Amino acid sequence: MSAASPGTPDPAYHAGMRELQDRCDTRLLADRLDEKLSRTAFTAEDRAFIESRPLFFLATADASGHPDCSYKGGAPGFVRVTSDDELAFPSYDGNGMFRSLGNVLVNPSVALLFIDFERPNRLRVNGSARVVESDALLASYPGAQFMVRVYAARIFPNCPRYIHRMTIAEPSPYVPRADYTPPIPKWKRFDDFADVLARDDPARSTRG
Repeated sequence: MSAASPGTPDPAYHAGMRELQDRCDTRLLADRLDEKLSRTAFTAEDRAFIESRPLFFLATADASGHPDCSYKGGAPGFVRVTSDDELAFPSYDGNGMFRSLGNVLVNPSVALLFIDFERPNRLRVNGSARVVESDALLASYPGAQFMVRVYAARIFPNCPRYIHRMTIAEPSPYVPRADYTPPIPKWKRFDDFADVLARDDPARSTRG
């Protein structure tokens, strides 16, 4: 759908960042962190970490720069590192607003945050995204509507000290998988939305 091409990697810091670095005397530290930790290609450790995550957070912005942030969840491995500088993830059925993917169509700049809450660790990926409607990977993602491919312009870990330790009690029953029909979300059965569901929404056929 979107034909966005990989852009020129962003400089590590813009004027606003530099202003606060100078105010707090952290410019040298910031430069050293970028020199030692920032990269444009995924390492084997990056790949293993990303592909083990059952969730990540996705930040996008519209054409005017107004931001939006979304939680994305799936079975571990639903995000794949597809090349040295690209990852891909599926877009599953949601609320139909398409806030994140709609933003990508008008502004491909994105930021992804992967977190391990059980063994505190996190990894950030900034880059440019495109939405692909007829992607070869779709066949391996039951229930996916689109694939999103992200060209990584900057990959870097963050200090995990403020990550609260949490464990996953159970996976979401709504996550699609082969030979499985997820339950209908309760809100799609509400009368307020019954007459505006998409023509092929399974919730239509479950109403009495």
